[in-house]
Amino acid sequence: MQKPISPALKQALELGPTVVFFLIYMWIRDDTFTIAGTAYSGFIVAALVFIPIILGSIAALWYLTGTISRMQIFTAFMVLFFGGLTAWFNDERFFKMKTTIVYSCMAGLLAIGLLRGQSWLKFVLGEVLPMRDEGWMILTRRLCAAFAALAVANELVWRNLSNDAWVTIETFGFPIALAGFLFLQIFTLQKYIIEDDVKK
Repeated sequence: MQKPISPALKQALELGPTVVFFLIYMWIRDDTFTIAGTAYSGFIVAALVFIPIILGSIAALWYLTGTISRMQIFTAFMVLFFGGLTAWFNDERFFKMKTTIVYSCMAGLLAIGLLRGQSWLKFVLGEVLPMRDEGWMILTRRLCAAFAALAVANELVWRNLSNDAWVTIETFGFPIALAGFLFLQIFTLQKYIIEDDVKK
């Protein structure tokens, strides 16, 4: 059973780790750390510190709400896996590719549902946002395209811009772009929302 939690606290636990990563990176980005005889850049150390921070935030959400979503489990796995590869190979590219793979997986899952003539997004959010099936299919197609675009954008950013640019865009640019896109959908899909259910 899901326990109630303050929306502000929930947002802080969900978004806070990425902001903390940004602050740590900006603090140690020009430093080099020698651990067990191996030199690591500030970027890699910040990425490694990010792992227990985000796992701690997910654990806190689980404790406070009594539930843990598949997305949170997926995020924890991806951070552990690619953070481990980053440390093992001492190569920051693995951590940067994590974002591409996460967005690609989200686009791929939605695309599989669409190919089956289904909106898997509705299965996740249907109770929160009552909407006619046609609206869910439109939103799913648009969000699938948005995730794919973000995956491509991440590849372009990390391969062509500086670490500072990637960290800034990863922390603020992509989330703001996605939030803005979703906010826009609320207005463009108004005619598909089932008002009677919303009022109840």
